[in-house]
Amino acid sequence: MKPYPRPIYVIAAEIKTDWKNIWYGAKPYLQAMSQLDSIEDTYGESSAKGIILYFLNNAEYWRGETARRIKKELNTMIKQ
Repeated sequence: MKPYPRPIYVIAAEIKTDWKNIWYGAKPYLQAMSQLDSIEDTYGESSAKGIILYFLNNAEYWRGETARRIKKELNTMIKQ
């Protein structure tokens, strides 16, 4: 299995494992990410790219090595 791009739902599961007290503003976007496979997917009327952007905007308080790595991975996904 290639390390990138990982399915978005796999990334969301890792975030949930690492981020112990998920900020309430990030929760709905993380929940939506749990239902997405790729950047081309949609969740309701929202694009995966939009959901990830909103998540990143609300993930300011998630810190640490895992947070930095995953935020970088998500930013790379949305720029492609």
